[in-house]
Amino acid sequence: MQVILLERIEKLGQMGDVVDVKPGYARNYLLPRHKALRASEANIQAFEERRVQLEADNLARREEAEKVSVDFEGLTVVLTRQASESAQLYGSVTKRDIADAVSEAGFTIARNQVALDRPIKTVGLHEIRVQLHPEVFVTITANVARTAEEAEAQARGEIIGADDDEDDAVETVPAETAEDAPAADPPAEE
Repeated sequence: MQVILLERIEKLGQMGDVVDVKPGYARNYLLPRHKALRASEANIQAFEERRVQLEADNLARREEAEKVSVDFEGLTVVLTRQASESAQLYGSVTKRDIADAVSEAGFTIARNQVALDRPIKTVGLHEIRVQLHPEVFVTITANVARTAEEAEAQARGEIIGADDDEDDAVETVPAETAEDAPAADPPAEE
């Protein structure tokens, strides 16, 4: 199905491009969200008439997003979660968790603006892309930790993981005695 893009879509095209997409993608995503129009003669003509206004609106929104992106750069949000000793989270950190943490930091974003390929399932510092506008992305850091103290240590660059005092501990096991040793297999008869 051919559609006219009304805004830049990553990995698809720029505003005004006529592109071929699968019908389901057009019907279920692009058309309902007003990101594209069906590429009929009437729609192409209507788009060309509105093109200057659409590009001006897009430019204004992009400039606003670029202003906000200056405040976003270098933002670190701390997410405290329960985790095992091997730094695996009991659960995960999702787009919604990150959007809520950013909102608590004083910026309003929707969870669909957070570009997260898969949920975060480990303790540590994670780089997250946030889409402020189809053409403006910023990178924030999600500091996932078990406690506030651990989050501060991770922010300073200290490695979090196994306990340091157990590095040299070696457990000694007494050698087996003849009585404890398993019985040897009897020799095979010839």
